[in-house]
Amino acid sequence: MFWILRAILRVLIPLLSRVHVEGVENVPKERPLLIITNHLHLLDPPVVAAYLPCQTTVLVASKHERHPLLGPLFRSVGGIFVRRGEPDRKAFLAAVRVLESGLALAIAPEGTRTPTGGLQKGKPGAALLAWKTGAWIQPVVAWGHEHMFPSLLRGRRADVHVVFGKPFRLPGAEEVKHRPSHEQLEAWTDYMMRRLAELLPPEYRGCYA
Repeated sequence: MFWILRAILRVLIPLLSRVHVEGVENVPKERPLLIITNHLHLLDPPVVAAYLPCQTTVLVASKHERHPLLGPLFRSVGGIFVRRGEPDRKAFLAAVRVLESGLALAIAPEGTRTPTGGLQKGKPGAALLAWKTGAWIQPVVAWGHEHMFPSLLRGRRADVHVVFGKPFRLPGAEEVKHRPSHEQLEAWTDYMMRRLAELLPPEYRGCYA
């Protein structure tokens, strides 16, 4: 189902916008792979998924589970619904299983859409997943799609950008044998968010400018 939806999106999105994609060749073949993204707009998942070169499971806010369109759509591609604002052990363990099975998983470390357009402070869940599974981390950012539909109403197509950075691992993670401290997770999260920020234009970097 993932590949069918991806094929549809690869046709649809360029019809609605002018798409500029960079760095797809950076995505490693090694697995497991934790894909981290900025969280700018409701269209983030389809815009990024359209250009991912690998089948990917996505972590999704539980509020979408009962949505008449988004709920079935995310379930069809194996989406993991996670409760925001509180620890969700069930979702975390499901995400660990995906990665330990040697697959790819996408997560927005911010946890929720930004109200300003700029990056918000990241939450530690992504760093904990990366440490727990030893996954490669693939940063990918998207912007411009927030203007897609307003531009179409004016008879124009917005410029949409999707940029894949260089993959990396958490620095020093292999030396941490027990659950990382809060301070260590904060440091890794900051490192991950700055890797996203360096791929974005200055006006989208938010608190990581």
